[in-house]
Amino acid sequence: MSENLNSQNRHQGVKINPVQQMIASCSGAILTSFVVTPLDVVKIRLQAQKKPNAFMKGNCFLYCNGLMDHMCACVNGQSVPSTQAWYRKPGHFTGMLDAFVKIIRYEGVTSLWSGLPPTMVMAVPATVVYFTSYEQLKALFAYDEKNLQDWWKPMASGATARVWAATVISPLELVRTKMQSEQLTYKEVDKAVRTTIKSDGIISLWKGLGPTLLRDVPFSALYWLAYETAKSEVLRKHGKELSFGESFVIGGSAGAVASVVTLPFDVIKTHRQIEVGQEIFLKSSKHSSSTWKLIRKLYITEGFQALFAGLVPRIIKVAPACAIMISTYEYFKQLFLKLNLQEQKKIANADSSLQSKF
Repeated sequence: MSENLNSQNRHQGVKINPVQQMIASCSGAILTSFVVTPLDVVKIRLQAQKKPNAFMKGNCFLYCNGLMDHMCACVNGQSVPSTQAWYRKPGHFTGMLDAFVKIIRYEGVTSLWSGLPPTMVMAVPATVVYFTSYEQLKALFAYDEKNLQDWWKPMASGATARVWAATVISPLELVRTKMQSEQLTYKEVDKAVRTTIKSDGIISLWKGLGPTLLRDVPFSALYWLAYETAKSEVLRKHGKELSFGESFVIGGSAGAVASVVTLPFDVIKTHRQIEVGQEIFLKSSKHSSSTWKLIRKLYITEGFQALFAGLVPRIIKVAPACAIMISTYEYFKQLFLKLNLQEQKKIANADSSLQSKF
């Protein structure tokens, strides 16, 4: 988008409406999932090859499509190859690149997106809720990107939007995982959910939400602080909005920084979410413990460095996802701004023509 256009947008107060925000975030979510999912599919296949026992029936693992983590239960048997799920197909890979080549050659390119459709059912709505809520909260706080004193508003907006999105989607994720792990029909799921609520209370539908918020809320606060600060700096210096390339680089950098700072929360979240999954869905409670007990256990048994395990893989996964999501989102926002500006000019011209007749 041109500099003149962006200048006109700011001075004339042209904005995009919530529906346009939803379309922009939905477009970004779909593209992000399409690009990032193969990375996680290959990673899980390599893990299953290295530690096959971890992917046997009775265990859970996390699957990420670039937008959010999904808890998956292993339901396949080990003895019959034809019944093996996508995450346990034999491969004999020597590394990530080798896995990409062999999966495409022997299983078809679509195998790189194994497991994506069911996770998209909630990932896209969750992302739409998150980004739209963030934009609406920014507007509610009257955030001025030129005002240095408003630095806290993106943090508050991002953290609040994440709490809201995660809270809304958590019961749906629980139901989806229960259907997957026990191969239940919708009627059986309804009965299971009613039984769970009756025995443990309605709060049981949000079991496992705590560790998710423990990671995602600080991440969102730090990410939006870093991104909006850099965006404001470009605006103050150059008087124009970020280009697609600038959004991509700054979004990826902000995601990398937030990933490093919140890594201990991610480690705890991963451990705790898998334990909760096995406790709820696979009737296994022998490893169950509170989040804070798990933190203490990890620190005592494995040391402080255990809280920073998997730093490089996390950055490799999160930074591209953040870069693709925010740059696509910003692109469509600018596109809608241009369309809205053109529509506003048409209305203004029509009003002028009508007035001139009288």
